Amino acid sequence: MNALTDNMAIEVAALRSDRFRLEREADWQRLEAIVVRMEKGRMRGISDADLLALPQLYRTVASSLSIARETSLDAATLGYLEALVQRAWFVVYGPRSSLWEWLRAFLGGGWSAAVRGIGLDIAIALTVMIAGVAVGWLLVSHDPQWYFALMSRDMAGARVPGASAEALRGTLFGNDDKNGLSVFAAQLFSNNAQVSILSFALGFALGIPSLLLLVHNLALLGAMGWLYHGQGLLLDFAGWICVHGTTELFAIMLSGAAGLHIGRAIAFPGNRPLLEATALAGRRAALVMTGVVIMLVVAALLEGFARQLVDHTPGRFAIGGFMLLAWCSYFFAFRGNAGPRRKAGQ
Repeated sequence: MNALTDNMAIEVAALRSDRFRLEREADWQRLEAIVVRMEKGRMRGISDADLLALPQLYRTVASSLSIARETSLDAATLGYLEALVQRAWFVVYGPRSSLWEWLRAFLGGGWSAAVRGIGLDIAIALTVMIAGVAVGWLLVSHDPQWYFALMSRDMAGARVPGASAEALRGTLFGNDDKNGLSVFAAQLFSNNAQVSILSFALGFALGIPSLLLLVHNLALLGAMGWLYHGQGLLLDFAGWICVHGTTELFAIMLSGAAGLHIGRAIAFPGNRPLLEATALAGRRAALVMTGVVIMLVVAALLEGFARQLVDHTPGRFAIGGFMLLAWCSYFFAFRGNAGPRRKAGQ
């Protein structure tokens, strides 16, 4: 009796599966034919009607897969639908370009357009950074003990208030024969990346923490400037910083501006709904931050190698000035084709 009941249940399930397939198989086959042509790059062989129907066919097959899972249809049908839906997803919603094509679009105008899109935030971040340098300088000039509030004694080394001109000069020159430069560059990259990521990540709090972080980090630079100025080495210190600083500080400024851009979108969404304004600002800021990573890698290489190998102030200014001119030209003078490709179904 049990065997008879089991056989009847199997027959009913098979009949239900066959009926399910017959009612929907035409859409499945049509979608599969379109997907196969697109996977083989035969776009010319696809009619306009098929392209227009592609998103709807995908949703129909995805719905069929959902029903098949809920009703426990046969494994063959379920496996076929899962594979078809996965392939169709990449065709309809997947990336429409290769990594090389994306990189070419990114460097060919996408990154610079995103930076120009946060121009107001960059101006605010730059102003805050200049103010941070001034704050650090004024604090330590009023009370040198502020120097150690901004920089730890271990990190300061010989760079402390009261150090002689010879000691301070030794921190700027005569390092071209030291080993381990690549390790130093890697450590610097890690530190700078942490500062930049924090400046960006804290932007959700209306951008205020991002600006405070910029002030804190640039106050240290102002304090060091005061220290070297006291021994008549401010120009040499500026050259020492300039080699990598025009890239590193530019990157930190962009990261702070990106965080502020998101914060402004949250506080002042304008005519757009809050979520839409925040999402738009987030995509633009993320594009900027992708480029910031590249800049930090370049800055680490410049500090780990170029600054050590070029042991005179004019050469250091030349390197730093060239990098600043190159970044400004790329971001604000270069205009490329940054238009994204549209995906099927959009």
